[in-house]
Amino acid sequence: MFLDHPTLTATNSFTEPDRLERLTRVYGYVAALADLAGKQSFIEKVSQLHDHKGTLIVFWHDSPTEDEKAFFTQAWASKMGDGSNNVEHEV
Repeated sequence: MFLDHPTLTATNSFTEPDRLERLTRVYGYVAALADLAGKQSFIEKVSQLHDHKGTLIVFWHDSPTEDEKAFFTQAWASKMGDGSNNVEHEV
């Protein structure tokens, strides 16, 4: 079992706790996409997910591939996420 999951943070999370719930759903969605793609070590590369006013910011320990970035774009654009393509990546 993997225990070092990324930190989930959000702007205004105290007054809008649904933002953290949304990040939890997106994280699960992304983990499932990575599993389906056979990328077992993918999730170890992610250090933090932050929802900044509807923009998902993904912080990475190691540089992601374009496929790995696409997992987050797909999840954030879904009904589990924000429904937008507003995703940024920081290494």
